[in-house]
Amino acid sequence: MEIVRGVHQVDGIIGNSYIINGKKMVVIDTGLPGNSRKIINYIRVALKRSPNDVTTIILTHYHEDHSGNVYELKNLTGAIVAIHTGDADYVSGKKEMPEGHSPIQHVTPDTLLQDGDKIAGLTCVHCPGHTAGSIALYDPNRRILFSGDTLGYDEGKVRGPREEFSDDMGQVKRSIQILSGLDYDLMLPGHGSSLKPDAAVRVGEFSQSLQ
Repeated sequence: MEIVRGVHQVDGIIGNSYIINGKKMVVIDTGLPGNSRKIINYIRVALKRSPNDVTTIILTHYHEDHSGNVYELKNLTGAIVAIHTGDADYVSGKKEMPEGHSPIQHVTPDTLLQDGDKIAGLTCVHCPGHTAGSIALYDPNRRILFSGDTLGYDEGKVRGPREEFSDDMGQVKRSIQILSGLDYDLMLPGHGSSLKPDAAVRVGEFSQSLQ
């Protein structure tokens, strides 16, 4: 479904997968393993584009519900894969997935991101806590924040990640505070539904409740 003009969410995937449908297409997160065909079919049928139009795949973190189809999508599209340097070794296979996380087909990332880096018109915001290399992606021109798992929105409430799946909840709170200081109308989270039109205000209120 198209959320705002040029920004789509692929339905039916655990771990939200977003597509920015511009001259160069960008996929943000890839869902649990076994969903690559849903993403490819959406590109072909809903967007009437070729998978080869995808130039960049960005992972907000390494967990399998976000990186699960990166191997197949890279092979099907030829796109570069970008992830924060703090999580890259899990995707490449240099580090084993921690206990409780399913393995994925490994890919060597093409681009290692750091806080403040620009990629495909988006700014990388490092949000450690859920994982060491968790990121959000910020589009100040369109006032959109792709929040990964650092922030979610479900049943009318902003929330953070579940503690049992996060590395450091103290860092999570500090990262949420950083995201609350950005200026955006629309938040697109890794799980749950989109939050608009007053997303930054709602995130700010949630951040204050954690203090």
